[in-house]
Amino acid sequence: MHLFLRISTKMMRLRKRTIGLIILIFIVLSASIAYLIEPGTFHSWFNAFYWVMTTMATVGYGDYFAETVVGKLFTMFLYIFGIGLLSLVIGKVIDSIAEVQRRRGAGTLSFRGKDHVILINWSKKAQAAVDEILCYSPKCHIVIIDETGTHPLEHMDQVHFISGDASSDETLLKANIHEARAAIVFGDTRIDEASLIDGKSLLIASSIERIAPQVHTTVEIMQEKNIQNFRHVQVNEFVLSHDAISRLAVRSALQEGNSEVITQLLSRKYGDDIYEIPVNAAWKTYGDAFQNLLLQGATLLSDRSDLSINRKLDQAIPKDARLYVVSDEETYRRIKG
Repeated sequence: MHLFLRISTKMMRLRKRTIGLIILIFIVLSASIAYLIEPGTFHSWFNAFYWVMTTMATVGYGDYFAETVVGKLFTMFLYIFGIGLLSLVIGKVIDSIAEVQRRRGAGTLSFRGKDHVILINWSKKAQAAVDEILCYSPKCHIVIIDETGTHPLEHMDQVHFISGDASSDETLLKANIHEARAAIVFGDTRIDEASLIDGKSLLIASSIERIAPQVHTTVEIMQEKNIQNFRHVQVNEFVLSHDAISRLAVRSALQEGNSEVITQLLSRKYGDDIYEIPVNAAWKTYGDAFQNLLLQGATLLSDRSDLSINRKLDQAIPKDARLYVVSDEETYRRIKG
């Protein structure tokens, strides 16, 4: 028994490939020995191989069995060592699955997918962003990068977690930044000073732009005076955090109902939302697009950031136009085709 325990302990320390090779050799040799011992019972080497596998798996259908004393002794040998080896493999497989789950929860696994969205710095805003992304695109994969060592949404298979400094090349490469659709950098609210929050966001944004300039990058900015710094590193878009909230609060106080309209456009609890639509080749001017969309139940809102196109209805739609409308989801999908 002591010898058996020593052998088992040494086997557990071996690499998975080594164990797999040992078991494969063991099965092939066992099948060959079984066929040599009782060729009349098995008739072919494959039948002997089949019998060894069913014996080691403790299935034992009974369609083949040893009839001689030597064959029965060899069967007992398979019971002791063969089943033990197979149990060792099963244990290794279970350990591997548990290790993958542990590494997934700790954020040490690299992400191999593509066309995903990367969210940097976990917070309530980031959690709301996850819900929004999955509501807009249910099959989209999301990668969260944060310096904490615990997966914030481990129960969601579509959400992958990378633990580390988002300004580090190694961390961004683990998130497969080159194949990402977009990256959103949220302000790290665990930092008390607003200027330091923007400084960290600026460092992360510059790393992204240096490694993967083709990725669309959006950054949450705490102080308006820092906008020029983010423009300098060629961030695609930025959102003023406290400024937007303050303006919305003032408008709510001075213009009743103003904030309610904006809230409806930002929330999916209501029917209408802002969507980007493809430009129809039949539309020559903004007026053509406006009238056609109106008949379909949508309101043309802007071309990119230009909200004044209702005063340009007679102007031709440029080739690089990106039109946005206000409509419900059903109308948007019908227009998109």
